[in-house]
Amino acid sequence: MGKIVNSYIMPHPPIIVPGVGKGREAEARNTIEAVKKAARDIAEDKPGTIIISSPHAPAFRDYVYISDEEELYGDFSAFGDMGTSMSFSNNLELAGLIADKARLAGINAGGLSNRIKQQYGISDAVDHGALVPLYFISQEITGFKVVHISTPFMTFSELYEFGKCVAEAVKELKEDVVYVASGDLSHRLTMDAPAGYNPAGREYDEFLVNKIRTGDVEGILNLDAELMEAAGECGTRSIIMMLGAMDGKKLENQVYSYEGPYGVGYLVAKVDPPEESIHVKLAKESLETYVKEKRMIDIPEWVEEEMLKSRAGVFVSLKIKGQLRGCIGTIGPAKGNIAEEIITNAISSGTMDPRFEAVVEEELHLLRYSVDVLAKPERIMSLEELDVKRYGVIVTSGYRRGLLLPNLEGVDNPAYQVNIALRKAGIGDSEEFELERFEVIRFK
Repeated sequence: MGKIVNSYIMPHPPIIVPGVGKGREAEARNTIEAVKKAARDIAEDKPGTIIISSPHAPAFRDYVYISDEEELYGDFSAFGDMGTSMSFSNNLELAGLIADKARLAGINAGGLSNRIKQQYGISDAVDHGALVPLYFISQEITGFKVVHISTPFMTFSELYEFGKCVAEAVKELKEDVVYVASGDLSHRLTMDAPAGYNPAGREYDEFLVNKIRTGDVEGILNLDAELMEAAGECGTRSIIMMLGAMDGKKLENQVYSYEGPYGVGYLVAKVDPPEESIHVKLAKESLETYVKEKRMIDIPEWVEEEMLKSRAGVFVSLKIKGQLRGCIGTIGPAKGNIAEEIITNAISSGTMDPRFEAVVEEELHLLRYSVDVLAKPERIMSLEELDVKRYGVIVTSGYRRGLLLPNLEGVDNPAYQVNIALRKAGIGDSEEFELERFEVIRFK
């Protein structure tokens, strides 16, 4: 099941792109450093797709335009930079799913016919509202797909509902996704601002930055429309769509920077859903207590009843910045219940994986955990019965046994999956072996 791992708010002034700014970008130094930090964080998220909503994409009052070209291309020639251009593969599967979910919710969404584009003079090129954030993100990570969405002039409740449709669509994928809400704040902060000066500009910016900082979604949804209009902003609708996509999650947001050079407010922030499953919480507490206090914890009172009643094999995996740091587990149940399996295997993953040195206390805050609860394996007769995304594999020859979990990065076909499992078990290519497959429930 796919998920939106993190969301970000990023501004889009073309002047911060070196080929456009030609030195003037130095006036927005804080913004540039914050945008670069956000880009690095996105790289650590390792998204397969980046969804970006932009107020400068073709916007309608009653229709959410989702770019439907196979390749998304854009450049900064309109801003005097003839040398900077970018292209991205469009995730048409996700774009279609989003449109379908929106229509089921009573919101018109999707692509546009060539006739409509010609009638309204709509270009297939990606607008600068999307290109500026993507320029900085591309300096840190490549190979991702993009879904490019406009921000229509709908009510806040409709925009928020559309964001929820985005999240529902992502769930049907098998990849991690990042949402970027592109948008500047007030364009009326100073006398020489692009839209002229209005004291409402500063009031609006202070309001919005505070609401993002405190995670007050309700406050943003109740924003005074007259204040918003007087401020001359362009990011509110994009941000509300993104917040809708994070609906139901307790957010711990980080404001990386806010400043108002050129008379325009630029906010860079991470909208962070830090909640973790009970399984991951238990694994984390188990390893941290063992590393710090050299003792195994008792099962906490907050552990779910189902975890105390059920037995299953469990694998606990540890990563730092996307790189494996430990992985130990049991093919079948070895303890009295799932909670005990997690406690034991979390400690083993951090301290007994022969491929790594034991985790030390200074590393604990860097660790990212995942817990795989294994279903009962079933015997299969051929590779055709495997699906590397859905099934893990077990190979057995005599007393030697090797296992590989499903949906691992870089494992893209059953033959390679089985080959890795054979090597782990020490089974030679010419030896006979039995094959089993299993499904997992993965908690992060």
